[in-house]
Amino acid sequence: MTASLPPREAAPTGWTALAEAARRVEELLAALPEPGARTPQQRAAVAAAQDTARSHRVRFLDEHVDTVYDRLTEGRTANLRIGELVEAAAKEYPGLVPSEDQLAVERGRPQAAKEGHEIDQGVFLRAVLRSSTAGPHLVDAMLRPTARARDLLPEFLRDGVVQLEAVRLERVDGVAHVTLCRGDRLNAEDGRQVDDMETAVDLALLDPGVRVGLLRGGVMTHPRYQGRRVFSAGINLKELSSGGISLVGFLLRRELGYINKMVRGVHTGTDPDTGSDAPGRWHTPLVEKPWVAAVDGFAIGGGAQLLLVCDHVLAASDAYLSLPAAQEGIIPGAANFRLGRQVGPRLSRQVVLGGRRLWATEPEARLLIDEVAEPRDMDAAIDRAVSRLDGDAVLANRRMLNLAEEPPDAFRAYLAEFALQQSLRIYGEDVIRKVGRFAAGAARTAGAP
Repeated sequence: MTASLPPREAAPTGWTALAEAARRVEELLAALPEPGARTPQQRAAVAAAQDTARSHRVRFLDEHVDTVYDRLTEGRTANLRIGELVEAAAKEYPGLVPSEDQLAVERGRPQAAKEGHEIDQGVFLRAVLRSSTAGPHLVDAMLRPTARARDLLPEFLRDGVVQLEAVRLERVDGVAHVTLCRGDRLNAEDGRQVDDMETAVDLALLDPGVRVGLLRGGVMTHPRYQGRRVFSAGINLKELSSGGISLVGFLLRRELGYINKMVRGVHTGTDPDTGSDAPGRWHTPLVEKPWVAAVDGFAIGGGAQLLLVCDHVLAASDAYLSLPAAQEGIIPGAANFRLGRQVGPRLSRQVVLGGRRLWATEPEARLLIDEVAEPRDMDAAIDRAVSRLDGDAVLANRRMLNLAEEPPDAFRAYLAEFALQQSLRIYGEDVIRKVGRFAAGAARTAGAP
């Protein structure tokens, strides 16, 4: 790392102190053994140096975040996704966020052996999202279709089906069937699934032949649930323990990407020549559609989070849902933002803090589940549910409901703090111990949730 600002402008206030503090951290880490081999005194020295550098980052960003963001996005004319944004920041402001070389070393390590450089990304992204200028621009950039989806769109428009590794998307009579198909791992979420889900949601929203989206888990090959449908086992804790769950590429992309697109729609952009909205989109650049979720088996963690953004939730009578993030030690995405509004503060705390499991047939579960059907009747119930949501008036009313229930600025403020707090949590000693025990147990027992 070069601890100086590239020569496009004079160094802003606080930059020299930040660059020097970042250099000291790097020199200290280079002189020490890897994290697992350090003495308590060495760990304390690293923590103190990192705290000093992070204090300088916070002060610098409090004063200059809009200037930094405008420089990275060319005056907010470039719509950088969060991954592109932190990559650009690492090049333009070395020491502000971890470099690609630092992250490459981290990617090759299990979570317990990492230095925690992603926390600095959390500091940076909290500042960006908190800004009333930079934050809305970043959220807007994340609502635009991915390059992968744009590439696959002609194929999907032609064939009505796209088979991805973790998700199958098929258009049937105006319904986009988004089927989670990681049958060997109970649809446990990892980076591959997040990428495939955002691609599928983009395609469903961009296809004018789709009127309603349907989320459902596929048939499992996992030995304990073989031949049965399962919605989702939530985050893949084995992948988290091995270091494969990233803050930017998984935890933040998931919330700002496909889940937020399910709520607000996909941004169709503007004409690059005229700068005006796409033809016929003068009233809004967002294309949105209603979503139905059909829960077979269970919706754990991230699976339960998806139910909170769907317009109709149908569950089999033997299904359950839970949000065990507090037991795992992490934050359940934006569930803490949405759950209390839907079920009330007391039940929200029972589910999030106490780990309460809600069975579909419990009275309290009806605050989250609109309809319960016997497993053999799920297909017919799904057909009825998607038919009820097929209408122009549904679109207009869901837009106004979502605007009232989840104002964009409130969502952005939550995600700003989430960016920092989740970055701290995934490096918490308690999390590393818990997911390590889970991963070891999963290896012994074939990964039952």
